[in-house]
Amino acid sequence: MGLENGESSMKEPLLLHHAKKKRSLKVVFLTTFVAVLGSYVFGSCMGYSAPVQSAITKDLHLSIAEFSVFGSILNVGAMIGAITSGRIADFMGRKGAMRISSGFSITGWIAIYFSKGALLLDIGRFLCGYGIGIFAYVVPIYVGEIAPKDVRGGLAALNQLMIVIGASTTFVVGTALEWRLLALTGIIPCLIQLLGLNFICESPRWLAKVGYEKEFYNALKRLHGDDEDAVTHEANEIQDYLQTLEHQSNATMLDLFQTKYMHSIIIGVGLMMFQQFGGINGVAFYANQIFTSAGFSSSKIAIIAFASIQIPITAVSAFLVDNCGRKPLLLASSTGTFLGCFIAAISFLMKEHNLLQQWVPLLVLSGLLIFVGSFAIGMGAVPWVLLSEIFPINVKGAAGSLVNLEHWFGAWAVSYTFNFLMDWSPSGTFLVYSGVCAASIIFVNKVVPETKGRTLEEIQASINS
Repeated sequence: MGLENGESSMKEPLLLHHAKKKRSLKVVFLTTFVAVLGSYVFGSCMGYSAPVQSAITKDLHLSIAEFSVFGSILNVGAMIGAITSGRIADFMGRKGAMRISSGFSITGWIAIYFSKGALLLDIGRFLCGYGIGIFAYVVPIYVGEIAPKDVRGGLAALNQLMIVIGASTTFVVGTALEWRLLALTGIIPCLIQLLGLNFICESPRWLAKVGYEKEFYNALKRLHGDDEDAVTHEANEIQDYLQTLEHQSNATMLDLFQTKYMHSIIIGVGLMMFQQFGGINGVAFYANQIFTSAGFSSSKIAIIAFASIQIPITAVSAFLVDNCGRKPLLLASSTGTFLGCFIAAISFLMKEHNLLQQWVPLLVLSGLLIFVGSFAIGMGAVPWVLLSEIFPINVKGAAGSLVNLEHWFGAWAVSYTFNFLMDWSPSGTFLVYSGVCAASIIFVNKVVPETKGRTLEEIQASINS
């Protein structure tokens, strides 16, 4: 009996610990869900142009050049949002930055709805771009700062999953809804997020950084529940790390090029360069045109297949990122995107030389499905996970703005030039993108570190060493 009582007394604290951890994870998951609604908005903005291209061009009498401006000006707004995103998130807090983003996005969608010509249409698209330029930085940073290390990768990957769900939903719904009504659907997640932000906590790391000590402990308690040991351990770890930075002011853009930050900057800028210049935004923005050029009589089925494949694969990526690690997923993804682009290039080359014409549409669709599926498993999600991990907190604002700016410049360059490149040579376009994807394999293998299973502070120590 004494032995049984001893075993029982040992089991009770263990069961209590698991119950507390389960409750705290529910809070973390709910908090993450509210944040990644911004990622859904991001995706819906990115996916909007593909299904509505022919309808908007016809209704508003737009030329190819005018529609290219409409498609790409989203990225111009996002570039400006990227420049200001780090400072806004540092000054207003992560929640404040998300509120500002939702406000700009709502205004942009309303402007698109009431558009009678190219000017208001472009203004609305630009405002949406500014909003998602901030979202692109603040959502992964916020999730990375509130998530426990053992689930941080998976939760951070939800950022890309929600981007994909937003884009895919807009793709599919856009085949049925009129373009003005489709614009109104973009407002819904913004309103839900604005409501949800009232019920979640601010990032404890940001609160500690700006000196809100009481709010800092309260945020940790909300995220960890009644687990006092976890609260104390994480509070000490964060404060110890901040003490090493207390004599360092927030970095400017020029400060980022100091030797001690150079490794992190090369990783961040390099990943975003390869993510964008591999062609993803050209393919996503103008999928309808690609399938028409390949010989599809109706591209609706191809667009639905293109949209649908991304969601399950990105969901798998969110699970794998904390099990397989960041680097293996990036290597597999880069290899797959190269293969997909190369197949598309060869398919269009066959069409240009009148070879096996009946197979060209199927081969192009297969290549693009391989490309977008491979992108979703790694290059879509994992760079954002790494960006939330690799920068010290005193440079996150400036570094986030720099990398975000580079990301959106690449998105603009690809989305604006894509139509002109396709007019020049469809096969040449995809050969260029396949070359970029091949180079990304080398970059990931040689430069990118593995961060799985480490705290943010441990990652900084490893990179600095």
